[in-house]
Amino acid sequence: MSGPIATIRRHRVAAVLLFLLVFPLLMPYHALAINILLFGLFAVGFNLLFGYTGLLSFGHAAFLGVGSYLTGIAMVHGGWPWWLAVVAGVAAAGVAGLVIGFLAIRTRGIYFSMVTLALGQIVYYAFYKAERWTGGENGLRGIQVPEIHLGPFVLDFINPVTKYYVILAFVAVALWFVSRILASPFGAVIEAVRENDRRAAACGYDVARTKLLVFVLSALICGLAGALRALHLSVVPIDSLHYLLSGQAVMMCLLGGMGTFFGPFVGAAVFLTLEDVATVYTKHWMAIVGAVFMVFVLFFPAGIWGTIVRKLERAR
Repeated sequence: MSGPIATIRRHRVAAVLLFLLVFPLLMPYHALAINILLFGLFAVGFNLLFGYTGLLSFGHAAFLGVGSYLTGIAMVHGGWPWWLAVVAGVAAAGVAGLVIGFLAIRTRGIYFSMVTLALGQIVYYAFYKAERWTGGENGLRGIQVPEIHLGPFVLDFINPVTKYYVILAFVAVALWFVSRILASPFGAVIEAVRENDRRAAACGYDVARTKLLVFVLSALICGLAGALRALHLSVVPIDSLHYLLSGQAVMMCLLGGMGTFFGPFVGAAVFLTLEDVATVYTKHWMAIVGAVFMVFVLFFPAGIWGTIVRKLERAR
């Protein structure tokens, strides 16, 4: 295969990063670009489980929230430096993914989705009730990132442009990590499980262990998105753990194109931009977003980016 699509696939990380480098210039304001970057990363983590492995989770907000809260708790209550707090948040999300995944992979189909939803809500109420540490319904406040010193350079995290590119550095590492997973033999096993897990098991692969490992990897990436979101907002709202955020991850993946590398960012950009525009005119913005979502699901089942890729491949 040759042409632009083949080039993008061979250098998918570089292609995505080149676009994200100029992305703030295309948006009306930088805060929206940062939100799209963060939720795009969240959707990438979810897409690893949903799009590439075929497991639909309704509880992935738990990992976003755990990453956010543990980062905030480490900084506010522990006095940890921000970069070490991010590591703690990601590690905590991985542990949560291990526990929830261990319980959820014992089920299949809609039962898997319902178990992840139930376990995600347990995490939500656990953090909601731990008011001393999390702030309860008021959220965790007081997260501050000081100036970042890189040799002779000083980065002011309060500056939205600086904040965007600092977060982009973490996103770049995460995308490289996901790309290496997908390009490895393990990536082929993941897609084999998605296509037919019984046949994959008959070929000698440990399907349960594969699902659990993907679940944990997905949780780690979502946890990183949550940790970076805590630094961005300077607070951790309790709705970071709410199941509605899990639903948004599903919508972003379907809008952009599940099982595609760039699709989650496209879906996040469409969803959040549409939300930003619709809220100016009505408080019922979810009805507008829902109607647009239905149109895309009915007429573009492969998602926006997935449809573009298919049309370019057929045009060759």
